[in-house]
Amino acid sequence: MYDLPRKFHVGMLNRRSTDDSPVTAQNLHPWPRNSGLKRQHSMEYWMMASLLYDGSAEDMEAVRVSDPESADVFFVPFFSSLSFNTHGRNMTDPETEVDHQLQIDLLEFLRKSKYWQRSGGRDHVITMTHPNAFRFLGEQVNASILIVVDFGRHPKTLSNLRKDVVAPYVHVVDSFVDDVAPDPFESRPTLLFFRGRTIRKDEGIVRAQLAKVLAGYDDVHYERSIANTENIRLSTKGMRLSKFCLHPAGDTPSSCRLFDAIVSHCVPVIVSDQIELPYEDEIDYTEFSLFFSVEEALRPNYMVEQLRKFEKERWVEMWRKLKNVSHHFEFQFPPKKEDAVDMLWRQVRHKVPTVRLATHRSRRLKIPDWWGRRR
Repeated sequence: MYDLPRKFHVGMLNRRSTDDSPVTAQNLHPWPRNSGLKRQHSMEYWMMASLLYDGSAEDMEAVRVSDPESADVFFVPFFSSLSFNTHGRNMTDPETEVDHQLQIDLLEFLRKSKYWQRSGGRDHVITMTHPNAFRFLGEQVNASILIVVDFGRHPKTLSNLRKDVVAPYVHVVDSFVDDVAPDPFESRPTLLFFRGRTIRKDEGIVRAQLAKVLAGYDDVHYERSIANTENIRLSTKGMRLSKFCLHPAGDTPSSCRLFDAIVSHCVPVIVSDQIELPYEDEIDYTEFSLFFSVEEALRPNYMVEQLRKFEKERWVEMWRKLKNVSHHFEFQFPPKKEDAVDMLWRQVRHKVPTVRLATHRSRRLKIPDWWGRRR
């Protein structure tokens, strides 16, 4: 992991601080509890924290090494999502230039690194979980392993499933740690639950359409709301009292709501035709989630009828599976084996052979794209 100045990472958590000493596990600024929706894009913080951890690293997927020559990959601790959220989030704020300048400064730093030069950045890991993260100069790091939550806003020239890693959003509701109801099915009286913004872009326009389709059902809770402390509390309570939790696409194919549902042990109902899911080479989401196409979800009465006749025994089996997999979606410090970040580092490790192949080939090829030209 590069030792970047604090302005690139934790300095954005406390902009009034003048401290620029190296960040360690001991002085790491905690992620603020009142950060609201910013928390969903805090993956970059937890990945950095996992490499700072100086406790037992036994069986962990990634540890920081002191000798760069022995590193498999290089983590770039630039909080690109927090930079967007902090510096001119409305896209036209003059302070947006701060975000732009940070990207310029970062690239200037990386291009001077012999390790960046050696691989062309291919073995570097950069987080871009917000759809507008690194929006000015992202194409200039398109060879790197990018940590994204989906590919909705990213052009194919920047990000793709072959080289990049799909991460979960960081959940914003509290985890249901004492879910021990003797009859979990009957203890959840609401059939289908949704609270959130209904006015979205692109694929997310389905939310406004679903509001009409799902109106009038006594056992369906579909409510427009914004993310604040009280509404997050109400969402936490609502999900725990619901059998199914609706996950329609947001501004991009995925959203935080899916992972809120998982840690609430509420069976996700996913309505998104182009969604990609984290750790899917290891986890079969059909064991604890239901999938409806947009066309099926918007068909009057269809989705509610399917949920109403869902067998109790099958639902309980899914509920048990949710309880068994939810630890894979937890973000914490100190990190734990097979928590969200440990799982992500495992996904990065799976990319290493492809990175090495591309790096080795690039050093000897005179016509880099000859294979593409012959097709």
